[in-house]
Amino acid sequence: MSESRKVQQTPTGTFFVCVPRDWAKKNGLKKGALVSLDVTSDGKLVIDPSNNIETPPRVTSLAIGPYLGREIIGRYLLGYDIIDIQAKDRIDSDARKLVKSTASSLAGLEIVEETSSKISLQTLMQQPSGFIPQKILHRTYAIVAGMTRDAANSFVYGDVELAKNVIERDAESNKLYFLLVRILRTIIQNPRLSEKLGITPIECLDYRLAASLIEGIGDACVQVAVKTIALNGVKMPNELQKLLLDLQETCCKAHEQALKSFVTKDISLAENVRNLRANIDVTYSNIEQVAKDSSVDLMPQLLAAASFLRQIYERSVDMADLVA
Repeated sequence: MSESRKVQQTPTGTFFVCVPRDWAKKNGLKKGALVSLDVTSDGKLVIDPSNNIETPPRVTSLAIGPYLGREIIGRYLLGYDIIDIQAKDRIDSDARKLVKSTASSLAGLEIVEETSSKISLQTLMQQPSGFIPQKILHRTYAIVAGMTRDAANSFVYGDVELAKNVIERDAESNKLYFLLVRILRTIIQNPRLSEKLGITPIECLDYRLAASLIEGIGDACVQVAVKTIALNGVKMPNELQKLLLDLQETCCKAHEQALKSFVTKDISLAENVRNLRANIDVTYSNIEQVAKDSSVDLMPQLLAAASFLRQIYERSVDMADLVA
């Protein structure tokens, strides 16, 4: 709740403002206590009663329920450091498997205590100030970029093993995505951390959207890989192979330029992503035409794979649109 206070001045010329009594009591401040004062880039004065950048471990408890997996992910994304899962009597084997599989999908979250009625999860990684959002975004993108090429190649050449590998890599991409969301939420809640990492709350929102779009590209790659497995080695005509590889190449160029434009705030590069639409439309239309002469087994999988590749381009456009 916002309130106004008058700036006062001592006889020696020092300016001062009294802090609210309730706020001081809530944060355990007494006469002589030290607080940290920081001036943000937009001129605001931030008073931190903890007198440090890092916050103490945040603890939360969850009961066994139908949405336990989602609740664990939710608490992780909200920045909780310790997540206790408790049951009145005992935790059954299905719940234990769910807790362990969910923890393994989240970066740095490990089981540190386990009894018949309790499982404690803790994030065993460095403090948020040690993570640079741009680096995590680049790492996530590097995985997804490789998935894009391999997913298309697996489909074109009927490589089922490569398709399975693409699906496996999506787990690592998701893990980094969740980590980035956790870090961004922590930064938004901690102005001093925002200043230290050089990223504003508004930029955090843009990074969150960009990360979501990159994660969506990874999901589209998985769908292409699924179609490869469904075909189970069925070969396609050379003409279709060439068209699909052309579509893949344009999609890869689009998301590469989209990320670069987002990071560098290069509007001309972002516009180049939009200008690739004509190539995408022509290639996609040609695939539809040639697909009409394909077998009943091939045609639906082919059109679905081409559609998922097109979704990759659309998400690249959305990422480029974040540049302003």
